[in-house]
Amino acid sequence: MTSSQPLDLRLPTPGCYNDPERAGLDAKSVFDGMTEHLFFTLGKLAPTASRHDLYMALSYAVRDRLMMRYLATTEAMRAHPQKSVAYLSAEFLIGPQLNNNLLNLGIQQEAEAALRNFGIESLQQILDVEEEPGLGNGGLGRLAACYMESLASLKIPATGYGIRYEFGIFDQLIRDGWQVEITDKWLKGGWPWELPQPDEACFVGFGGRTESYIDDKGSYRSRWIPAEHAIGIPHDVPVLGYRVNICDRLRLWRADATESFDFYAFNIGDYYGAVEEKVGSETLSKVLYPNDGTDEGRRLRLKQQHFFVSCSLQDMLRSLDNRGLPVEDFPKYWTVQLNDTHPAIAVAELMRLLIDDRHMDWDKAWDITSRSVAYTNHTLLPEALEKWDLNLFSSLLPRHLELIYEINRRFLQQLRLRYPGNDAIQRKLSIIDEDGSKAVRMAHLATIGAHHVNGVAALHSDLVKTDLLPEFAELWPEKFTNVTNGVTPRRWVALANPELSTLLNEHIGEDWISNMENLRKLEERQNDQGFLEHWGNTKLSVKRKLASYIHRNTGVLVDPSTLFDVQVKRIHEYKRQHLNVLQVITQYLRIKNGQADGMAPRTVIFGGKAAPGYYMAKLIIRFINGIAETVNADPDMDGRLRVVFLPDYNVKLGEQVYPASDLSEQISTAGKEASGTGNMKFAMNGALTIGTLDGANVEIRELVGAENFFLFGKTVEEINDLKRSGYNPGAFINAMPELQEALRLIEMGHFSNGDSELFRPLLDNLTGHDPFFVMADFADYLRAQEAVSLAWTDRMHWNRMSLLNTARTGFFSSDRSIGEYCENIWNVGPLNVDITCDVR
Repeated sequence: MTSSQPLDLRLPTPGCYNDPERAGLDAKSVFDGMTEHLFFTLGKLAPTASRHDLYMALSYAVRDRLMMRYLATTEAMRAHPQKSVAYLSAEFLIGPQLNNNLLNLGIQQEAEAALRNFGIESLQQILDVEEEPGLGNGGLGRLAACYMESLASLKIPATGYGIRYEFGIFDQLIRDGWQVEITDKWLKGGWPWELPQPDEACFVGFGGRTESYIDDKGSYRSRWIPAEHAIGIPHDVPVLGYRVNICDRLRLWRADATESFDFYAFNIGDYYGAVEEKVGSETLSKVLYPNDGTDEGRRLRLKQQHFFVSCSLQDMLRSLDNRGLPVEDFPKYWTVQLNDTHPAIAVAELMRLLIDDRHMDWDKAWDITSRSVAYTNHTLLPEALEKWDLNLFSSLLPRHLELIYEINRRFLQQLRLRYPGNDAIQRKLSIIDEDGSKAVRMAHLATIGAHHVNGVAALHSDLVKTDLLPEFAELWPEKFTNVTNGVTPRRWVALANPELSTLLNEHIGEDWISNMENLRKLEERQNDQGFLEHWGNTKLSVKRKLASYIHRNTGVLVDPSTLFDVQVKRIHEYKRQHLNVLQVITQYLRIKNGQADGMAPRTVIFGGKAAPGYYMAKLIIRFINGIAETVNADPDMDGRLRVVFLPDYNVKLGEQVYPASDLSEQISTAGKEASGTGNMKFAMNGALTIGTLDGANVEIRELVGAENFFLFGKTVEEINDLKRSGYNPGAFINAMPELQEALRLIEMGHFSNGDSELFRPLLDNLTGHDPFFVMADFADYLRAQEAVSLAWTDRMHWNRMSLLNTARTGFFSSDRSIGEYCENIWNVGPLNVDITCDVR
């Protein structure tokens, strides 16, 4: 460049984000973006690029287009401040990002055309390369991901706050029928979707002591002097809405040490000591859900929770400072949603930041906190309601314990005025559990500090008020509400089931994807024989793909024309995978005994992970695989019964399983499942449900119609009656010869290569205590399965029921759920973002 050609150093016009060279959505622009990133970002030439290189290049090119919208959203929020949602969650099971972003941008075909220039004929070849982010485990994390996508699609400004786990919970292998956990190294190939922001790091303290002092205004204060610190480095992941300009963010915190290297320790030969602080600090964001079966594991979990909550609240307060907004207006600009009890320490931490750092008085700080925080309860299981040992809590968070004591003192004073002389209710509602070893009840802290407490299904929310927290609900009835869970139709129908999506687009238009109530139009086709046949053929096409996957990954050949009977979810006794297995054994026995008339040919599919320290759940996996080995090796079962366990169940696999399922197993003990979201994904994709009146099953049945749902099992009231009368599983076993024969086969070692002791703990549990009432529900479950077989014989009728399940599940869109949060809990509205400008 000569002196007569000066560099153009002009900055982009404020508010202008429409750069056609970096933001074009046509195939040529995408190809040019890929080529640029191959060369400049990855250091590769097209002829030598691997599929992973092409995946990275395409992802970076797509991220460029997200950045236009992300920065426009940031600028719009700066120019016109409004309330934003802060969604705090220990998990975000976001799944693969590339195809989701291509769909939301509307450029899947353009990306495929661009890839053809690199010799790639199918977009799927590149999508298969993508690693699944190990940022979550199950329904809690997947719900958070759906909610973030819906927030962006509804144009609600939001930040999801969590932890950037270096390793996910684990990858699951099956060896000799047992679950084997191996490290989930999901970051090993790089992750193109995150943007580190080291200049926005936060400091977090742990341990140490507190000191009291009098401030310059004569007020009593407490000063926390932590013994150790960590630094939280934010990594931002853009979250794009469906065909909108707004792009929210997921801000994930990575832990770093305040001093990474001790040069003196290194010089005197203490090589481990030189990096000890770095290793200790970085452990905070190392792995999702460390085993809490040890003191160190519990300590690490509590440190993780405080770490990401403290970073997140500091970040929110800093955002107000950066925009010149007063901290007193925190509730005006932030609404803080606690996704279960994992982030419940936020109540105490926000109080600490306001009182200790911002020098507010107690009443003002409590007013801000209680107007900002809301709490979602996700479980009725006592063991899942977090309680922290008082000694552990005081050693790790001494200042927070002081604040919790004061919150509790003031709350108990309210109780004394409301219930004078009632010491029992004070003990029951106190944040500090005085029974046995003293502990901090995090659900009580969240309930007292929140302006709203919601359950996640109508039945669950009722049980929260009547069984879990009845006295709190009586004290503050206005706090308690319901928001039934939902799932995003973009991922779980449009992406996961393109065959069904194409059928819907052709017959009811494309608007269903952002307005799921439009699926009701399908009801007009419920008596159209030609359409119903087309519906069935679409399902069969998807089942063939899953059958191919099963054969490649397990070696089991399955017939796509059989009934695909599916239970995929976390392995847990209350979800009752063992109830399903017992009915499989009964089906097996009927075939062996020549009593299989009218039985539908089935492929029974299981998938899910057991927590590493949960022995009974791991034994259930071994039980499933023992049955599968026996059944699949028996020639009498050919064409009649197959059993499959899909290893390492995750979002990517779920995208194949949900669309291909005929029957959805939602068979948890009534009153145990808060909501479920898998049940919604199955129904949206046309699977019929066999289930109990538990969680969102109740609402699914009401919406799809009782005649299109296979109901069985004891109700919550009937379960409670059995408990009160002294439940005896033996009485139910003695009434069912088939059940006795099934249990006898297990006891003999028929499904364990003659080892009669292998499944003894499981048998003793079922025939003795039976805590989840498997025996009580077995006979009715078998009756419902017979009704399933009968319905399957009339395929046109089955297709009609399948169609009506899809048509009537629009209510379960996460867009509806988020709309209810916005209106009834958060009081937030949409943000308008413009990414166009006059570039002349």
